[in-house]
Formats: sequence, structure tokens, C-alpha cells
Amino acid sequence: MTNADAPSAPSPAPDPADLPALLLQQAPDAVVFADTQGRVQSWNPAAEALFGYTADEAMGQSLDIIVPERFRDAHWTGFDRALAAGDTKYRGQSLPTRAQRKDGEQIYVELSFAIVHDTGGEVVGASAHARNINERFIEERDRRRRLAAVEHRLSELGETLPE
Repeated sequence: MTNADAPSAPSPAPDPADLPALLLQQAPDAVVFADTQGRVQSWNPAAEALFGYTADEAMGQSLDIIVPERFRDAHWTGFDRALAAGDTKYRGQSLPTRAQRKDGEQIYVELSFAIVHDTGGEVVGASAHARNINERFIEERDRRRRLAAVEHRLSELGETLPE
């Protein structure tokens, strides 16, 4: 008899009021919410694992704790523009970028963003979902570099790779 064949009682449904917190706490991706000043207001366990800061350490801190210094000007320009517009031009997209861990290590992450509005439609901040793609990104970059080197060498020999 398989598990699907076994009679069982329906599993208890979570209290609908608890569901948002359960989803956030158990999300496989880092989920960070920052207010309109760019201060962390929500930081889930996956964010702790990815960035190395506990929720207590991150709460109230500037997003600068995870944005590498060389990207901060561009980050804040885009953050302010998206808040003012009430939306982001990257809605529905996941973008590879660099992030910084507590130990200073910079890693590649895939980020998706959303501007968050309250029930009255006012912008209250921004959320980001992040996933570590460091290993995959570096492998793909190295593969592209090797391919470019082979293509360069072949071009020196008067050959080309087929498309």
C-alpha cells in the first residue's frame, strides 16, 4: 500500500492570520523589506543564512549592510526613483547582482524587487527576494571566458566556431 492509498485525516490548515508569517519564515529565498528610508524592517531566516546577519543585527540598519560600497550610489538612485514612481522597472524580473555578506565577502545573487504599498495605496517601502547564485554565476563566467579564448585562438588561425 502506498502513502497515497492510506486513509488519512485531512491535515490541519494553518490559521489564515498566521499564514503570511509562516510563508515568510519558511521561504527558501532571502526576503528583506526596507522602509522608505532604506532601513531593514523585515529579515527572514533565509536572509540570515545568505547574508550572515541575524534578524536582530539587521533590523533598523541601512540596506548598505548588504550593498557593496561601489554599487551604493546606483542602488540608492534606483531605490529613490522606484519609491517615487511607486513601482520598479524590474517588476517580474530576477536580476543578477553583487551583494555583500557580514564577513565582507561579495557574492552574486539573483534579486527580484517590489515596491510595497499599504492598504490605502501609499508607498511604505520595498521588498527584495534574493537567491545565492555565486557558484553558478562564476562557473558560467569562466565558461564564457574559456569559449572567448578558444574563439580568439581560432580567429588567429582563420577558423570560426559554428553557431
